Amino acid sequence: MKRRTPALLTDRYVLSTIVISLAVALLIHFPESVSLFDQFEGDTLFPGMRLIDVLNEVFFTYLSLLAMFAINTQVFHFNRSNRIGWVKVLLSFLLMWVLSNLLGQTFVFLHKTFNIPAIDAMVHHYLHPLRDFIMSCLVTGSCYIIHLVSRQQQVLVENQQLRAENILNQYEVLKNQLNPHMLFNSLNTLRSLVRENQERAQEYIQELSRVLRYTLQGNESQSVTLREEMNFTSAYLFLLKMRFEENLQVQVDIDEKLDGYFLPPMSIQVLIENAVKHNEIGSRHPLKIRIATDSDEHIVVSNPLQPKRTVTSGTGIGLVNLAKRYQLLLHRDIQITEDTHFTVRIPLIREQL
Repeated sequence: MKRRTPALLTDRYVLSTIVISLAVALLIHFPESVSLFDQFEGDTLFPGMRLIDVLNEVFFTYLSLLAMFAINTQVFHFNRSNRIGWVKVLLSFLLMWVLSNLLGQTFVFLHKTFNIPAIDAMVHHYLHPLRDFIMSCLVTGSCYIIHLVSRQQQVLVENQQLRAENILNQYEVLKNQLNPHMLFNSLNTLRSLVRENQERAQEYIQELSRVLRYTLQGNESQSVTLREEMNFTSAYLFLLKMRFEENLQVQVDIDEKLDGYFLPPMSIQVLIENAVKHNEIGSRHPLKIRIATDSDEHIVVSNPLQPKRTVTSGTGIGLVNLAKRYQLLLHRDIQITEDTHFTVRIPLIREQL
């Protein structure tokens, strides 16, 4: 059976007031406590003072501070997130000063009426007004500081929540752009196949349904395993080879040790699609794409630069989309190099997002 944590320990405001009350009760009677171990000073300033007298004073001060914190909180609501103005702080201080004085007089009354142990030294009585002032300042000041800290923490939590929601919304927008983009390209290919070979078109439709099923499942998560992504990539490559046949050559060199690592869904597909869209593919210039992993736990997709002679207009999604997704999810950049080959390195992550 799971043990429940006491509510007192989970309420930081209440716990803080208890700790502050104990610390102030000890410190405010520090002169008397020191005098207990100095016989000359004890006889001079606090004649006849006993240990039980000091302990009673500390205990009653502790109870008084707890009562002051409780009343102050109940009246002015320092433990809530609503804004506390200077008028409330001033009223709180005045109320605590009056309350501290009344509690002190109550203790003196109990001492004289029921002979409760207490310090009777004249110096001690002279210090009471100063201690009332100090206690009022400490109670009001502590409540206000705790209130400000709590309010600041709440603002930080709210900002983090808003930031997380904003990132998630941006990510969903980016991810949802990919499906219609890929579907549009696939339908164009299917239209060509239907005209040329209806049997191949039917086979293409079957594989296309597998690809689209993955894209719908991918929309439900922010990351997939490398193995899942490569299974999808194989199906997607099948669709491309139905169109380009031997003119499209793909070399896959994936380290099986990285199969359980994660990456955003459809990341590799975006890179393959980018290579196909921008490079010439034909019998004279077959396009060779290499998909591999490196020692730095990255996926590397590269292809030789053989730009198309006729410039085709794109949607501008591709690499920009992938780069934004990595920034939003991982705060990391994809690496792009361009010389004789166009190469993109995308990092793998060990834990699922």
